[in-house]
This record gives sequence, C-alpha cells and structure tokens, in this order.
Amino acid sequence: MSFSSLGISDPLVCAVNHHAAPTPVQTAAIPVILAGGDVLATAKTGSGKTTAFVLPLLQRWWRSAPHKKPRPIHTLILVPTRELAAQVREVVQEFSHHLPERIKVVSAVGGVSINPQMMALRGGADIIVATPGRLLDLVDHNAVQLSGLSSLVLDEADRMLDLGFADELKRILTLLPESRQTLLFSATCSTTIEAMALDLLREPTRIDVDSGPKDAPAIEQRAIRVDSDKRTPLLRHLVGTLDRKRILVFVAKQYTADLVAEKLQRNGISASSFHGDLSQGARHDVLSDFKNSQIQVLVATDLAARGLDIVQLPVVINYDLPRSATDYTHRIGRTGRAGEVGVAISFVTAESHAHFCLIEKRQHLNIAREEISGFEPSETIPLPSPDNGGIKGRRKSKKDKLREAAARKERGK
Repeated sequence: MSFSSLGISDPLVCAVNHHAAPTPVQTAAIPVILAGGDVLATAKTGSGKTTAFVLPLLQRWWRSAPHKKPRPIHTLILVPTRELAAQVREVVQEFSHHLPERIKVVSAVGGVSINPQMMALRGGADIIVATPGRLLDLVDHNAVQLSGLSSLVLDEADRMLDLGFADELKRILTLLPESRQTLLFSATCSTTIEAMALDLLREPTRIDVDSGPKDAPAIEQRAIRVDSDKRTPLLRHLVGTLDRKRILVFVAKQYTADLVAEKLQRNGISASSFHGDLSQGARHDVLSDFKNSQIQVLVATDLAARGLDIVQLPVVINYDLPRSATDYTHRIGRTGRAGEVGVAISFVTAESHAHFCLIEKRQHLNIAREEISGFEPSETIPLPSPDNGGIKGRRKSKKDKLREAAARKERGK
C-alpha cells in the first residue's frame, strides 16, 4: 500500500516520500476524507493521525478552485494545546511545500499577544490551526470569519474535553456552516466523545485502529522501587548511567518540575522545566533546546504527554506516576516512535505501589520491580485500604464520595 494508491496526488506524495508506508489510520481515513465524508477516528498516540487528515485536506484545498482574495478559510483545525498547534502547523507547511500554489497557514494560540495573529489574518487564510479560546478571541475582534468554512478538524478531541473546552467548542460550532466536512480524531473514545460525534458528524465513517500488542511500539517498560525522598538522587544517577542525549521526566506539579530541574542543574546536568505557567516564548525556546540536545533533561507536567513529537527520544521517566492508566500510555508513548526503540521507567514508592498495580491491571501489564544498588527502599508498602479511591490512587474519586454520601443518607432514614 502506498499514498498514491490511496488517491494522494504526486506533489503531496513527494512531500511524504521520506515516510514509511501509510499507517492503518492513514489507510482507512485518507480515501474517506478525499471523498468529503465525515470521520470519527480513534487511534493511539504516535499512530500518524495528523498525516491522516493533513494530506487529504491539503489536496481538497488545492483542487478547490478558484482561490480567491481575500482568502476564505477552507479548513479549521482545533487542538487542545499551543505545542500541538505548532506541530500541526509545521506538518501542514512541510507537506504543502511541493504544491504549485502557496498556502497560507495561520496558528492562533493563547499565551502570546493577539495582535500579530490579527495582522496575520488580514487578507484571510487557507488553514487556521487554533486553540478554542484564542479562536473565540479572534472572532470577538472580528479578525476571523468562519461562515464559509469547508472542513473542521477536532484533533485530540478527548484532551480538549479533559481541559474544559466544552463550552468554547459549543460556541464555535454555532459559527460554522452546517454543510461542512467534520473530522474528529481522538486517542480514546469515551461516551462523551461518542455523544459529541452524534451531534457533529453526518453518517461518519468509524475508524478504530487496533492498538493491541502486535501494533505496540518497541518500548522497554521498567519499574524501580525507591523511597520518595530518594527519587531525585536516583534520577541523577540514571541520567549519568543511561548516557542518553535526551530524557523526558514527568512530574505531577509545576512546582515539582521547577524544583527537580533546579536540583539537576546544581549537579551539573543540563535540565529545564516545562509546564503551563511558562510563557509561550519560553515554552518554544525550551522545546527547541531540548530537540536540539542543548538540554539533556526536560522535567515536564502532563502538558508534554500529548502533541509533542520529538524525534529519537530514547527515555521517558515517570518521577511521579500519572493519575490514570490512559495518561500512562500517553506519557510513555513519547518514546519508541517511528520504529525507534525506547525505554520507559517508573519510580514506584511505597505510597504509589497500589496505584501502579492498578495501572498495570488496566494496561494488562506485569512489570518486574527493580531495586538499584545504593537506592534500596526502606519505606513499607501500606496495606490495602477500603477507602482506596481506585485508579487515582489513595484519594477518593468524586463518584466514591457521592456513593458514600448516598449510603450515609440511606442509613439515616
């Protein structure tokens, strides 16, 4: 199977000739999108979802003559984060390089001044890649007109809902023509995503790419038992012994990211933090330095768990465990991409032991626990508690609290 056999024209095939053969999600989605159909696609991180919609949408734009001035917006791509917006924009520009006509792509994201984006939209745009909040800011400033839109893409739709963009999405949808093509791509397909699809899509083609073991990336998963207060010294030890140019470390809080990065720096390790409190310019600079190996260790919150495509990222370390099994998949999915072999290491403390067991259970894993000489744990693993809230660790979930309240009310009758 080749891209040309899927209906992609020669100029766009030239743009992807350095890529491997189409992935399953690309093979399934591209012909449907070229034909103008709606798509609901669920595929794991790193499966090639961006290429699956960018290639056919570029071809549809190219063949939608004439291209007027001012340019009516042909495609709107909504994404949850600034980093994903930058990545998608880069893909669009890369793939459109060989087209006979020059395309105008504008990225509209928050965290930076709105004025340059308003200036960029003067004269219109062919494709806008935007976060929901900033797009609405531009609408309120009369800088963008969406009534003539041909295609809408919701990329990482599950993540957009997780980040609380539901109200913004509803408002945006009221501004769009009903006759548009709508593509919904997501790493997971919850009941909320299914409900959204019913509201937005017209007779969509449902694509659910198998993410079983045969399709799993080559990631060696390790779990190291360690006391909480020894995690940073152990991290310094691993940075030295692994001898890798780039290591991505996930933590739970912004404060922890700054603190761990600072401690690594004090020990002569090139490190930086990455989280939502950084300005857009600072985030761009940090990512650029990390991709260029000027920074060896990037200490990040889950902001980096999706939408970052870092070539040849060999190691991911969970300094703090993620809150859910799904987030665990997205975190370790930053490594082992594009056929590369990766290593994912999780620090398992006595307190987080039960939580890691639940992640293993939900991911059908059985990872042997290791102990590193000089960092053997002394903390005792607590006995299982009847108040355990489930996958989120020892904290009770909202559902658990509601059940307990209902039970107390029932007993009081």
